[in-house]
Amino acid sequence: MKPRHKRLALAGFVLLSVGGIVALVLNAFQSNLVFFYSPTQVADNEAPQGRLFRIGGLVEEGSVKRDGLQVSFVVTDTAKTIPVRYEGILPDLFKEGKGVVAQGQLQQGVFVAREVLAKHDENYMPPEAAEAIERARKGQADIAATVVPGSVEQSR
Repeated sequence: MKPRHKRLALAGFVLLSVGGIVALVLNAFQSNLVFFYSPTQVADNEAPQGRLFRIGGLVEEGSVKRDGLQVSFVVTDTAKTIPVRYEGILPDLFKEGKGVVAQGQLQQGVFVAREVLAKHDENYMPPEAAEAIERARKGQADIAATVVPGSVEQSR
């Protein structure tokens, strides 16, 4: 084999190796990527089925039900609600009416959480959850502003 062919073969091998390593790294990164969705997005079927994702919002007042280590509660962004089921010990700061982020999967309309995170001080809410709640509030205000006096919606 000529030296020129050896260099060409070595360059091809290096390129192939680097391409393989990059493909493996990107595949590992994508499989560990977890996206955040609001209850409105989950209710509108924007969340992935059968994949891990995070849901966040407020724990609805009066929705927490405990049965040993199994806990069920409802997460809301003030527009839509999603039932959540979790088995394990909840964080000490988990309370009704407070911010929460849960990671898990949607199974038959119920979000089955593997991990539940609660806010860590009086003024903190995860940025994604705060933004989702604010969008939902603006959406409700826009709907209320478009109701015409005497319409069917107002007479309910």
